[in-house]
Amino acid sequence: MSQAPRKPHIGDATRPPAQDGGMVAADWIALCLSVLWLAGAAAFFFLLPASSGQAGLDPARFAMILLAILLPVALIWVGATAAKSARMMREESARLQAAIDAMRQAYVSQAPQGASGVRLPLEQKLDEIAHAQKKTEAALAHLTSVNSRAAVAAAKESDRAALSGPKKKPDEKSEDTAQPALALGTPAEALAEPIPAEDFIRALNFPEDERDAEGFRSLRLALKDRNASRLVRSAQDILTLLAEDGIYMDDLAPDRAKPEIWRRFAEGERGRTIAGLGGVRDRSSLALTAGRMRQDPVFRDCAHHFLRKFDTTFAAFEKEASDTEIAAFADTRSARAFMLIGRVSGTFD
Repeated sequence: MSQAPRKPHIGDATRPPAQDGGMVAADWIALCLSVLWLAGAAAFFFLLPASSGQAGLDPARFAMILLAILLPVALIWVGATAAKSARMMREESARLQAAIDAMRQAYVSQAPQGASGVRLPLEQKLDEIAHAQKKTEAALAHLTSVNSRAAVAAAKESDRAALSGPKKKPDEKSEDTAQPALALGTPAEALAEPIPAEDFIRALNFPEDERDAEGFRSLRLALKDRNASRLVRSAQDILTLLAEDGIYMDDLAPDRAKPEIWRRFAEGERGRTIAGLGGVRDRSSLALTAGRMRQDPVFRDCAHHFLRKFDTTFAAFEKEASDTEIAAFADTRSARAFMLIGRVSGTFD
């Protein structure tokens, strides 16, 4: 009955190679050839009749004879040593392959546990912020008066919002003036002040660390905004999945595209006209992301969802943004993730 092949273990790679107790086959072959050669040389010189014309031993002739005898022996042992080295290299290659297979199997077996196990600190922090934000929004929805809409309109004149909402028609405005909506049944998102462009860009870059107060303040504002929160949550999901493969946006240094190319993308152009947006050149990150896109359906769905949210949100942001704000937007971690995934998915081809 044949036994099932043993699964490779990581310890196989660190286990030292087995030491032979005696001579290996190459050593025995080299020894036999050496003995045969020396025996043949001895028989040749002893059985050959000595010439009577030689008066004495010539040093040069003696050296040549010595080389003719010992040089083939040396070559035989050099070949035996090379054969032993090749065998050791094959064994080392087999151990490395076993270690790679074991690491791959360990990663595959632990991947589902990581997906359903302990959540990442950044994700937990964002959930806590969102939960606290919901409580605050509910209280504000009951306490905000009808004049909140006028305050929002005045704020728009002094501080331009990052994401412009749908414009009202004149007749709709007159209806609102004649019969204002009640704040009690109004969603908190509709009463919230639109997020400024600077905070929107900072939120898409995410806080640097736990001491980044400005980053967390901007993140709270973005999660309060209906349109911005969708992109922020989608970007957070894709950054978390990329981090599982060791891909971090801070390690990428993409080529910067001009704001004109970003505006073309916002206007709906695709293909080679916006190829400058795919500025990520890191081959390892591209290869890992492409492999994950092919093999992991969850990652693929999250990536396509992130691309759609990025497309629609940036199209709204570009209408009111300046070139400086677009350049800052393109340098965020979310934009770098868009460049990486967009190039892998063929958005810029």
